[in-house]
Amino acid sequence: MIVYKKRQERSWSRFLQVPKILVPRTSWAKIAVRVGVPLVALLVLFEIMNLGVMPIVTRHNEEFSLPNIVGMTTTEAEPVLREADLFLQVTSEEYHPDKPTGTILSQFPIGGTMVKSGRTIKAVTSLGQKAVAVPDLSGFSIRQARLILETAGFKMGDIQWTTTDSLPEKVVVFSYPNKGTMIPFGSTVNLMINQGAHEQTVFVPSLLGLSLEEAKARLEERGLKIGLVTQKVDENYLPETVLEQSEEAGTELLPGEEVDVVVSSTD
Repeated sequence: MIVYKKRQERSWSRFLQVPKILVPRTSWAKIAVRVGVPLVALLVLFEIMNLGVMPIVTRHNEEFSLPNIVGMTTTEAEPVLREADLFLQVTSEEYHPDKPTGTILSQFPIGGTMVKSGRTIKAVTSLGQKAVAVPDLSGFSIRQARLILETAGFKMGDIQWTTTDSLPEKVVVFSYPNKGTMIPFGSTVNLMINQGAHEQTVFVPSLLGLSLEEAKARLEERGLKIGLVTQKVDENYLPETVLEQSEEAGTELLPGEEVDVVVSSTD
């Protein structure tokens, strides 16, 4: 029994033994080669990318001053930009009274900015002078016609008189340019006014050099009246001599209308 027990203890001891660790006999030189060579290759590749490829991709050190294309037409600007490997994009258009259609009003970036080739330059171009249709003024009074014209962006020009039975007196018969005509924004529109079917116009006489009383009589002969009388110091003339008149000689007026005058005074 004792012998059997010792054998049993010996057999278990074989299973309890710690296995030996096998350590590879690789030298430090081989380890350095295996680690160092890939590391050096990686560093070389990085330098190639940094010094060679990236400058090409980013166009490093290839910046140049952007040409100023403001004032050029798009036809003129495109070859200038193309020569610098740049592109033109019109982003918006605006009416401009002085710049012809297609003229570049502004650019982004502005001229002189440092840019790289391949960039798109954005521009605002002119649509030229805005054209607007003349409104229909027929049947409106002179005052109403003036307001309508100013609201539409026009100016009221000369007033001429005509006679028609189809419209009331002192209203617009027609305009010239006529209604619907497309003309530049801010242009002048002249009016033809109805003076009445049975009323004739009269011509304003020359009043310059006449005394105030003589001027009154001359106007009354034509069916006109003296309006506002303003005095102006002028010792070269006798007192109350007409120096200026509000309506030039030869102007057509309706009977009963007034003419303002400026007369001389010694005070």
